[in-house]
Amino acid sequence: MGLLTIGVFARAARLSPKALRLYDELGLLTPARVDPSSGYRLYDPAQLERARLVAWLRRLGMPLARIRAVCDAAPGAAAAEVRSYWAQIESDTVARRDLAAFLIDHLSGKDTTMTSDAITHGTTNALTATGSRPAFAIRYAAASDTGTVRERNEDTAYAGPRLLAVADGFGGADPSAAGAADTAGAAKTGSPGGSATGTPASAVAVEALKALENGDTPLGDLLNSLEEATRRAHAGVTELAASDPALQGAGTTLTALLWSGSRLGLVHIGDSRAYLLRGDRFFQITHDHTLVRAMIDEGRITAEEAASHPQRALLLRALGGGGEFAPDLGVREVRAGDRYLLCSDGLSAVVGAEDIREVVASAPEPGDAVRALIDLAVRAGGPDNVSCVVADVVENVVDDVTEAPES
Repeated sequence: MGLLTIGVFARAARLSPKALRLYDELGLLTPARVDPSSGYRLYDPAQLERARLVAWLRRLGMPLARIRAVCDAAPGAAAAEVRSYWAQIESDTVARRDLAAFLIDHLSGKDTTMTSDAITHGTTNALTATGSRPAFAIRYAAASDTGTVRERNEDTAYAGPRLLAVADGFGGADPSAAGAADTAGAAKTGSPGGSATGTPASAVAVEALKALENGDTPLGDLLNSLEEATRRAHAGVTELAASDPALQGAGTTLTALLWSGSRLGLVHIGDSRAYLLRGDRFFQITHDHTLVRAMIDEGRITAEEAASHPQRALLLRALGGGGEFAPDLGVREVRAGDRYLLCSDGLSAVVGAEDIREVVASAPEPGDAVRALIDLAVRAGGPDNVSCVVADVVENVVDDVTEAPES
């Protein structure tokens, strides 16, 4: 069979001629030959397999840059890339589903408010919609460790009756080692022997959110309250960086959960992470705001290449630090038996996901999990500060909370 015209090829591949012209311009599907006089694109029938794969992947909604990576990969690697993409889609869908459920309940008048009577001995209890008796409680623990290399801890880990938070500060150790900002965002750097004094940017951010511990936050105001508090945190960090030349470029990541009724509000910016263990599933519920994560999503590099990429610490979003202020906000419906982990990249960057999962799934209490996770990071070299918060959702339990001491 000879070469096919663009019209014939488009029909066989179930793609439009317009799409084929775009894919040619992007180098995704280049014609076998272009007629020098007419400019008509001609395709080899052997290109149909690649064209049909492109069509299928587009139906999945995969970005073109990532499609190129799939098409150029060996079969096994291509399958892994599709699996990874779909896992992210499912995670995003779950987040949107939870937000939709929250909006449906709110608009239907099923709002639930956290009352002060529902806090006993440091264990937070969520009232049922009727307020008759506690439906759930959260048990929590938090700890932070300087690690084995840095002399100063720029992390902050916090767990309270309603608020769980981890923030990873950067910059400001000295003028030469401050977190530099460029057009891509904020570089999370610092001097291992930095001697800056004063309050870390991470502590300023978390302190701004602690106001949410006081009073009641109706479910309908949950996301607004989180966004307003995070905006105050951003302003506080920016003011801190402007207060002293030695703090120029200082900023912080922030990942926090706010308890209200039977749901948790989530705010996230940067590359600290939140994970959820639900049954036998353990998955990340935040998306890293880093240059390398964006490059992975676009198919420009692989996850393996990202681990050693020279700009792996470059943040696209942060509080202060010259990064974009655009936090992710969401609502999650809790279930009895859920276990949440919030951590700085001092854990996730040096300890494998499967090792983290094993500890989170096996530790009997939140405090046990926190101590074991920090120990894993330290034994892996502890090149950075490491902070963890672990919280369990339990049913109708009022008990004392075990808190891991800060190292």
